[in-house]
Amino acid sequence: MATRKHIDSILQKWPFDPLQLSVRTVKGVDNREVIQMRIDMGILQLEIAGRPDGNRPEGHDTYLDFLRAKSSTNDGEIEFNEDICGEVDREFVQYYHRRICWLTLRQFDKAVRDADHTLALMDFCRDHSNDEQWTMSHEQYRPFVLFHRTQADALAALEDGGPESAIERINTGVDEFRRFFASYDAEDHFEEDDLVKRLIELRESLRDQFDVGKTLEEQLADAVAQEEYELAAQLRDELNRRTQGLH
Repeated sequence: MATRKHIDSILQKWPFDPLQLSVRTVKGVDNREVIQMRIDMGILQLEIAGRPDGNRPEGHDTYLDFLRAKSSTNDGEIEFNEDICGEVDREFVQYYHRRICWLTLRQFDKAVRDADHTLALMDFCRDHSNDEQWTMSHEQYRPFVLFHRTQADALAALEDGGPESAIERINTGVDEFRRFFASYDAEDHFEEDDLVKRLIELRESLRDQFDVGKTLEEQLADAVAQEEYELAAQLRDELNRRTQGLH
């Protein structure tokens, strides 16, 4: 009797919905947990740790780890040839798929982790590649990754630390956007950027929903800007007490 290799029954029991992302976690045959994403005409299956495809490039956990090791033994020089660029692109796509899966599953800390990996891979390529056009093909997506990271970081903070903590994470993310635009001499586009607007809308909706005024860090920034240094010192002391877990 021939072994059936098709996945007809799985696809029939899990119909594709073009209007929303369908993601689930399941147990593998070895009892390991994996992520599955339903796509048109099939399913993507991703590992929850390490590389989403489960591979170890050149014996390393990720291709970024391999590139870092290669750079450290080659005086920092790496020739970004076609093969290396192709492997970098593969890793970008894999981590994108898993990041949106974590967001859908509301596993926000894991979404932050995968976003950080993508940003680190972008940084490495920007700093080592001589092909500006190829580098910019990735840099153009940095705001999108920053948006996902900030959104996930804020929602994780909302669950663990409350609305004020979430608002501060959004402010940190907005500052990252500001630095990104400044690095490309595009400060004029910062306030009109749709992703920045969406983060600010999320921040203000948290203020309204949880009746939160200005956070301590926002009050500190205002005090410094207005040269109210005594108040600023008091606010810094309070922030330090909070950071150290004192009341």
